[in-house]
Amino acid sequence: MAIVDGPYFEDLRAGMRFDGAPAITLTEGLAAAHQAIVGCRLPLALDHGLSRRVAGETLAAPHLVWDVAIGQSTVATHTVVANLFYRGVVFRRAPAIGDTLTTVTEVAGLRQNSRRPGRTPTGLAALRISTTDQEGRPVLDFWRCAMLPLRDGDLDTGHAEDLSAVGAAPGHDELAAVTAGWDLSAHPQGGALSAGDVFEVAGGDVVSSAPELARLTLNVAKVHHDAAAGERLVYGGHTIGIALHQAVRALPSLVTVVGWHGCDHLGPVRENDTLTSTVEVERLDPLPSGTLAHLRSRVRANRSTDVLDWRFAAVLA
Repeated sequence: MAIVDGPYFEDLRAGMRFDGAPAITLTEGLAAAHQAIVGCRLPLALDHGLSRRVAGETLAAPHLVWDVAIGQSTVATHTVVANLFYRGVVFRRAPAIGDTLTTVTEVAGLRQNSRRPGRTPTGLAALRISTTDQEGRPVLDFWRCAMLPLRDGDLDTGHAEDLSAVGAAPGHDELAAVTAGWDLSAHPQGGALSAGDVFEVAGGDVVSSAPELARLTLNVAKVHHDAAAGERLVYGGHTIGIALHQAVRALPSLVTVVGWHGCDHLGPVRENDTLTSTVEVERLDPLPSGTLAHLRSRVRANRSTDVLDWRFAAVLA
């Protein structure tokens, strides 16, 4: 009998490409199911008429898009035990409802971790994730770092790359290009903001339907589905999606997220945790239409645990 499992850390090689995940069409049903789990208050994703007036088409929510891309990339990380970071996330275009997304995942670097008594041997895999639409147009391009176990705990793979420099930070022109040509005059406007402003979002959001979100986005990582070894871990995109949902409460003029500077998972999130966040305005850059805001979301679980430090760029009307 063949066992469908892996890959494990020793199965990976630099340059290996994974392109076997099914393509996903972004539909209204998919968007509604995603919104019910993580939340979405983005006017452009909720009001189709507004979206057409601003962007010329009915846009999908950005966190739906990146959740699909990350989920498709998990063909390379079925055995993952943790995700350490995401870097250099850049939207090359904002997909619309009806677009079909395909993702290719490439191994960019590998480092075996030092062995620790009583712990399963692991290694870190830096992955470059590239997502395109049905016409082959680039949609997303980013890196994530996954920790995978070794199948053979005694094996020394020799992988020892420095992964600290993995992931190119998005530049101003890349981030500004996402909404170039949009008419933001119809979008709800916000009050004056200054760098250094901090917003604490009162009230939290409970983490529910965690395995359902993983299935919805084709995330096959065992740790999000199989509780045989203990509590399931919540998919990182779930936490990030709730963080965006809360950020829009603080900044209702937020049009869309155009990229991430970085995202670090500081601790595990469990089902039924309640998440709260603070949002800081780190920098504001003027655009020909609107403002490019560099924001930082810090998320805590009700266990008094810091679980997320997410630095992202958004366009404000």
